[in-house]
Amino acid sequence: MITAVLGALGALTAWFGVVFAKDLVEHKDNLEKETNFVTSGIIGFVVNFFDTLGIGSFAPATALLRGFKQIQDRIIPGTLNVSCTIPVVTEAFIFITAIEVETITLVSMLLAATLGAYLGAGIISKLPERSIQLVMGVALLVAAVIFFAQQMEWMPGGGDAIGLSGIKLIIGIVGNFILGALMTAGIGLYAPNMVLVSLLGMSPATAFPIMMGSCAFLMPVASVKFIREGAYNRKASLAITVLGFVSVFVAAYLVTSMPLYWLKWLVTVVVTYTGITLLYAASKSKNVPAKPEDI
Repeated sequence: MITAVLGALGALTAWFGVVFAKDLVEHKDNLEKETNFVTSGIIGFVVNFFDTLGIGSFAPATALLRGFKQIQDRIIPGTLNVSCTIPVVTEAFIFITAIEVETITLVSMLLAATLGAYLGAGIISKLPERSIQLVMGVALLVAAVIFFAQQMEWMPGGGDAIGLSGIKLIIGIVGNFILGALMTAGIGLYAPNMVLVSLLGMSPATAFPIMMGSCAFLMPVASVKFIREGAYNRKASLAITVLGFVSVFVAAYLVTSMPLYWLKWLVTVVVTYTGITLLYAASKSKNVPAKPEDI
């Protein structure tokens, strides 16, 4: 069954790759001038390196892309999804084969997240910039609260189960559906998914194949929608994809241990600051739909 899951993931990723490559070729002479390929690539390497270690990439990537003025706020959600698809799929292949999770639990939660993303991407890709700023500002502050609670060890420690059944499985499916939809708004799935599986009594280790597999399945689906809407930054996405792919292997196979405690505190502070600045920007802008030339 796991072989079938990975085969389906490979097919989805190949479909995404074809759509992504075709769009890049069609717009190769009209890439974003405000975006620096090297800067975005370094950001991609850093955030996907720590993503592989379980910190998550969306919140820090948002902070860094905005901090280095690489991207317009309106297209941040699409860019995050498109640019991190290949790195996250790579992570999923590594962790799904390395950590045991009951097949029914894994497959049902992956499908739920994918369906949530499919429905969510169609909505998010059409929202005006101010709405995106509001959604992401609130989302980042929620993420900061979760990071803070984890650092303070207020979050549940989890149990030792490797699967769910009955009402717990239903809760897990519904929860992952919601998290999949929120992913398309630029809200990272990792931290809330860790909380979800821990609350349901599963081993924290099982969060890795579930959260990475969920993202890996939902991101190609959501990303194709963002690509077709033109709601993403092409140059940044290509740069982050290339260097992010490399960093996954560095983190997964070359790094055996790393003190992450203070880094997580730094991420919490940066994410909080970025969330506040997005809400401030939203308070100063008008909720006018984006013009085609702004995409």
